[in-house]
Amino acid sequence: MAKYRVAQVGCGPRGKRHIEGFQRNPDHFDLVALCDINEERLAAVSTEYGVKTTYPDAGLMLTVEKPDIFCFVTPPRIRTELVELGIRHRVKAIAFEKPMATSLAEARRIRDLCAQAGVKFIVSHQQKYGEQWGKAKAVYERGEIGELVRIHASSRAWLSQLGTHLVDYILWFNGGVRAKWVVGHVHGREGLKDSHPSPNYTEGEIAFENGVRAFVGFGYLSPQWLAKENFWTDNRVTLYGTHGYAWANTDGDWAAFTKKSRGKVIGEALPRWPEQESKLLQAPYLRQLADWLDDETKVHPCNGDISYHGFEIMAALILSALDHRRVDLPLKDIPAEDEIARLARELPEA
Repeated sequence: MAKYRVAQVGCGPRGKRHIEGFQRNPDHFDLVALCDINEERLAAVSTEYGVKTTYPDAGLMLTVEKPDIFCFVTPPRIRTELVELGIRHRVKAIAFEKPMATSLAEARRIRDLCAQAGVKFIVSHQQKYGEQWGKAKAVYERGEIGELVRIHASSRAWLSQLGTHLVDYILWFNGGVRAKWVVGHVHGREGLKDSHPSPNYTEGEIAFENGVRAFVGFGYLSPQWLAKENFWTDNRVTLYGTHGYAWANTDGDWAAFTKKSRGKVIGEALPRWPEQESKLLQAPYLRQLADWLDDETKVHPCNGDISYHGFEIMAALILSALDHRRVDLPLKDIPAEDEIARLARELPEA
């Protein structure tokens, strides 16, 4: 078991969760340096977490520190340039936040660059490490709801915020089976101005190669399961089998109706989101990166290949809506105009 040197860019709230995740795995990682363009924030976080070495510039940090792992926790608009920077400095792995990119063309470029350089990368769809998701998945895997038939997923937050998580979790629940076609609808322009640009609402149907269908809805028309103050964790993924169902959400809840429950709905409320985010999710997500670096056969559940396919599904939902057609996967040709720019040009005003 190796111990990997880590350098991280980004010391905001999510950046602090990544720092905690690395530091909760002291046998696997040595977080050697931090970088942030906000000098005040960088100094405060450096002191808070005891990381003494800091840099105002990511390139300088990588040149001096020569880390094995480059982690960046930044807004979506700067993905490719940081991936290219990590590759130039010959890191072994790159870890970064969701969404993977701001366009399908960028996502494919990131995937291809890393593949050509032999650099592993993971995208932080870490919420599935919550115990509630594992319990719902275990009910299905034990055969207690019969054969999986369909999956319903919804979130009050929009496609590039929580939708990217839930598409990844659908793939995870369905064993990584690939989608073969997508039909989608989108509307609403306001969300295109967000730091995570998306239509206000996205819905669609995804058909998988094993016959499972997924039905998704992301944005303001989605069902409200929780109180308004829980907006960012107000989501649900439900697995429907031939003999029952199981569901879970980000906030810490899960439930099931199974062959064994004899007419009763079983389930429980587990640790809520704030505690999960700071203590329970990031550490195992990052530890599995070390496991993958140690052993090629232990492929990370958030690996670049599955993350790209999830992004491809999201882009296909948008392209289907814009073109009024079914979109078959995998997409061979990338449109010349990226999907967000096209939405900004074509979506009607409210």
